[in-house]
Amino acid sequence: MVQERINVSYPKAISALESAMRKFLLKRIIYRILFRGKGIEFDSYRTYMPDDDANNIDWKASYRANKTLVKQYIEERDIRILFILDTGSNMVFGSGAAEKLKCEYAAEVVASLAHLIITSGDKVGFMIPKPSGGYEMAKPVAGTKRYTLFTDIISRTTTYGGVSRIEETMEELLKHLDRGLSGVYIISDFMNISKNFRKTLNALSTQVETIGIMIRDPLERKLPTINAEVTIEDPQTGKQLVMNPSVAKRNYDLYARNKEMLIKKIFDSTPADFLELVTDKFFPFYLTRFLKKRAEEKASPIVVAGY
Repeated sequence: MVQERINVSYPKAISALESAMRKFLLKRIIYRILFRGKGIEFDSYRTYMPDDDANNIDWKASYRANKTLVKQYIEERDIRILFILDTGSNMVFGSGAAEKLKCEYAAEVVASLAHLIITSGDKVGFMIPKPSGGYEMAKPVAGTKRYTLFTDIISRTTTYGGVSRIEETMEELLKHLDRGLSGVYIISDFMNISKNFRKTLNALSTQVETIGIMIRDPLERKLPTINAEVTIEDPQTGKQLVMNPSVAKRNYDLYARNKEMLIKKIFDSTPADFLELVTDKFFPFYLTRFLKKRAEEKASPIVVAGY
């Protein structure tokens, strides 16, 4: 019998994330850091004045403009978050160094974040590429029905396969970007991005608060020392290559490190934020630490409500 569901445990992941959040801050407080809090919408930038709160300075925007800028906010009704999840064959990978495939790990990350948003009374939507083409798309709405639909789709084995279409999905979102959207989470390994990725990411993140979460398997970062021939396959093209890991290890490890550094550099050059997670390390502690660190460094929201 073909397995119809991927190996996920949402209750365990949700409980662990909330536990990690309590160790740093109360859930209520860190949620305010995450999403700025209801009733607030980003309006525009203006030049910093001596009597302004320094916590409102946006250092990224200030660096690009070559002057100190602060964010101004206006009233907003609610918070609407959209998830874009990479479902290509590149995410259906696990080396055995961790108990989860990348797609399983990613599903638990987004399910936990979506649960936080929904249970706080805000709205969740998603864009999920289908292996055969097209998208599973739903605009952000509140309520447990939306959460159940979302987690059901990302739990199906039939959701995954084919080439990565993460860039294509981002470009599609740009064409139909809703002004009421508060923030976007993009979850992928980002290994198959094109030369135009930075342009697309910059266009999206200058209009809506954007966070990229990279999911990697330990074996993708560093080959094991095995003195034997093994066959590897490119999930994008299906091409196979016979190699000896002990011979290729040095060059591969360098390539993988440079690729990850390039992706981080691309994110750093845009208003988007970036977090890298590895499947052999349970994510709640690292995700919560990232959120707290960013809040301390920028004293600005992870997802700004609006533009």
